[in-house]
Amino acid sequence: MKRPSMLLLFSVVFMDMVGFGFVIPILPNYIDRFGAPQMMVGMVLAVYALGQFIAAPVVGALSDRYGRKPLLLVSIGGTFLSLILLGLARSLVLVFVSRLLDGLTGGNVTVAQSYITDITDDEDRARGLGLIGMAFGLGFILGPLFGGLLVSVSLAAPAFVAAGIAAVNLFLIGVVLPESLPPEARGEVRAVRLVDTDTLRRVVGMPGLRTILAMVFFYALAFNTFETMFSPHSLAAFDMSARTRGFILAYMGVLVATIQGGLIGPLSRRFSERALVVTANVLLLAALLGWAFVGSVAGLVAVIAPLSFGAAIQSVVQKTVLSKAAPDGMRGAVLGVSTSLESINRVIAPMAGGYLLSNVATWAPGVFSAVVLIVPLVLAVAAPGDPWDAAAVSEPARSEPARSEPDRQSGGHTPERLLPEE
Repeated sequence: MKRPSMLLLFSVVFMDMVGFGFVIPILPNYIDRFGAPQMMVGMVLAVYALGQFIAAPVVGALSDRYGRKPLLLVSIGGTFLSLILLGLARSLVLVFVSRLLDGLTGGNVTVAQSYITDITDDEDRARGLGLIGMAFGLGFILGPLFGGLLVSVSLAAPAFVAAGIAAVNLFLIGVVLPESLPPEARGEVRAVRLVDTDTLRRVVGMPGLRTILAMVFFYALAFNTFETMFSPHSLAAFDMSARTRGFILAYMGVLVATIQGGLIGPLSRRFSERALVVTANVLLLAALLGWAFVGSVAGLVAVIAPLSFGAAIQSVVQKTVLSKAAPDGMRGAVLGVSTSLESINRVIAPMAGGYLLSNVATWAPGVFSAVVLIVPLVLAVAAPGDPWDAAAVSEPARSEPARSEPDRQSGGHTPERLLPEE
């Protein structure tokens, strides 16, 4: 593992998530400023998620063909422009345009994860992805905290400070960060449409990847239901103040960041990926049921611990298995499809959870999340070895012409395993 690049990438992701987090507390203020109902906050967040759903596979696939560094520059450059636009917004339409632009160019986490897969081997990959997860979590904790303080200066201040952070990131990537994907290791250069259905079909058509991506989809649906319904559920069930909710979410964020930053590496070396995923799913399922029926704030705090452990393990190990199973030259595309599936759930989950909370009972979102998690648990336990065996994803590309032995040798790139489809 290349430590200098890893530390620099950690810094880039951390600062990017701090900047992103600055925006979260100020969206309700923008909605108030333009006289719109607060339900529009959810719509603004959904527009960002929709943009990511469309663009993440495209950004990931382009990074496979042109390198990670150019796409990181494009992605964070789009974030910079979107934040400037948000700071200058004088209408609700511009707020929506700003968040859509950020979503459409916001594949930086996908590309960062792809970068990690380039500079780590199988043994260190889970640890590397865990460090990126830690940077993501810590940035997301600190961002809303400082964003809430900056709004006292002016409504535009958080957006402009976040844009400044994005500018620093652009400098670090452009001047300091080396390219991780050499030309000989890149995928085939071909046209990529805005909605890249070819890449989506190709990735989902690989049997082993299809199973893991199904796990990603249902896990994301369950966890995003918890994440988006935590605050309204806490208000409805316990009349909990915004300050207390913030402290509990910060506590959860610290737990997740600590586990991903410090425990993932040792756990991945000691236990198999299948065992870790099964254990994480069982913990999450039990914790979500606990969330549904817990009767006190103290009980809720207790439930957060196993939920954080399960979520931290599940998210990193899924990405690790995906990156190992992905054909050479397609890791960015595969991780992009994974991000796309996660993003669409940020649209589905709040709608489903909000309906259940408003029309059924306070326990309904928790039970729904737990039931959804049965799917990835069954897949992890009952699926044959192919999701955990990279050779099982080799079906679709057998129609591609095989490279000659001299061609393989001349590329200078030794694949981690033999994958007939690439």
